[in-house]
Amino acid sequence: MHGTKLSTSILISQVAILVVTVSIGFALYAKLSSDQLRNQYEQHALAVAQSVAALPQVQKAVLAGADPGGEAGAVAEQVRRSTNALYVVVITRDGVRLSHPNPALVGRRIEEPVAVLNGRPSVGVDPGSLGASANGKAPVFGPAGAVVGEVSAGISMVAVTSEFWGEVLPPVALYTALALVLGAIGSLLLARRLKRSTFGLELHEIASLLREREAMLHGVREGVVTFDPEGRVTLVNDEARRLLGLRVSAIGQRLANVLASGRLLDVLSGQTRGVDQVVLTDRHCLVVNRMRVGPADQPLGSVVTLRDRTETEGLLRELTSARGLTDALRAQQHEYANRMHALTGLLELGEFDEALSYLTDITGTADGFAESVSAKVSTRVVAALIIAKATVAAERGVELLLTEDSRLNHRPPDPHAVVTVLGNLIDNAIDAALLGPPPPHVTLRLVNDDTQLTIRVSDTGPGIPPGDGQAIFCEGFTTKPARNGAARGLGLALVQQVVARLGGQISVTAGPGPAFTVTLPLVALSGATR
Repeated sequence: MHGTKLSTSILISQVAILVVTVSIGFALYAKLSSDQLRNQYEQHALAVAQSVAALPQVQKAVLAGADPGGEAGAVAEQVRRSTNALYVVVITRDGVRLSHPNPALVGRRIEEPVAVLNGRPSVGVDPGSLGASANGKAPVFGPAGAVVGEVSAGISMVAVTSEFWGEVLPPVALYTALALVLGAIGSLLLARRLKRSTFGLELHEIASLLREREAMLHGVREGVVTFDPEGRVTLVNDEARRLLGLRVSAIGQRLANVLASGRLLDVLSGQTRGVDQVVLTDRHCLVVNRMRVGPADQPLGSVVTLRDRTETEGLLRELTSARGLTDALRAQQHEYANRMHALTGLLELGEFDEALSYLTDITGTADGFAESVSAKVSTRVVAALIIAKATVAAERGVELLLTEDSRLNHRPPDPHAVVTVLGNLIDNAIDAALLGPPPPHVTLRLVNDDTQLTIRVSDTGPGIPPGDGQAIFCEGFTTKPARNGAARGLGLALVQQVVARLGGQISVTAGPGPAFTVTLPLVALSGATR
């Protein structure tokens, strides 16, 4: 209920449980103590009866079936007084009383049969004519060992009850009450501690927060993975499960048990640190951030967020390509405008022969590279890419050269893979060439045979930094400044991903003027997914 505080509910519940359990325990203990006390009195009464049954004068009177001198009755009465027994009765085998505290009953038969004729003593509670008593009956044996009578002794149940309520039960009740008080105090302290642990939130507030948490975690378009201090997964929302491709439950497991080794695992586990780490998977481009939770001296775990930038990165790269082509077209238009102005001037001056020579020269220069590329590369989409990249490079002051021995005679079954690899390598080479000595240029070589395609892209740039030969293929590695919020360091990572998917190889030479060489098996290209 919303009206009941959490601490009050806990206190009431625990106190109620304590009262019920302690009451049951008290009742069971009281019953056990009562039975034990009654049994003690029964054994005491039996001991009295056995001591009287062993007296010679009692045995003599019982054997004779009469007590003419009254010796047996006197002894029985004396023992009764000395032991504070309610009665000590000597009975013959035929059930005739030879003694009794009530003289009127002496010589009269008992109502029930003699109980110890089998020679074994008997105990129990006897309602009797003098009131209920803890009774013990002992056999009286004759000289030949036969049972000739019995002695019945009883202690009033009033004495048993009086001792139980006056001596046995009060200490137990006191300890029980003390246990209840201590339990209530402990319950109060526990309720207050739980109240502090829940930051003062009530039960309905905690339930509401849980519902909101589940709705938020599984409704946001950002993946969330949480870890405990030992690195075990404690939470994975739906988006994180989709982005990571988890097909099994990862809760309670370490990531190494559910993810393959690689950069993704290194970033998620914290082995690779940094802000906005870019990770490429088979299907997604992810931006990963990992943050520790809790104070430095007592960490509570870590939280990892995953943002899917696949579509965004694709759009940014398409926009960059479109801008490059636009710049190239604008540069061409500007250059053609200048040439047309020069040609118009020559015509106005009447220099017709000079105008014809100039027109022939610029036409041959413009068409020469395109014709050379078309003659060597039969795949139009690849040839168009090379021509466009040459125009962009020229606009930036870099010359793109296609080697004389380059040949791509057959259309690859997956030209898109070739375009991805070639485009990224040429873009990186153009950027690198601008950082090297003049004149900057990029050299491209394409060679294919019946089994594989070889792509080699070299530039005049400063080369790969020492020790970074393998790191350059990792997502996020770059030596370039940030560009309008677009992620850097993805080009070579994409190239390596495509090459690995197709079963090819990629290598790079060290030192200035680096050369990237990619070999792609044509069988792998034919089986690649477009």
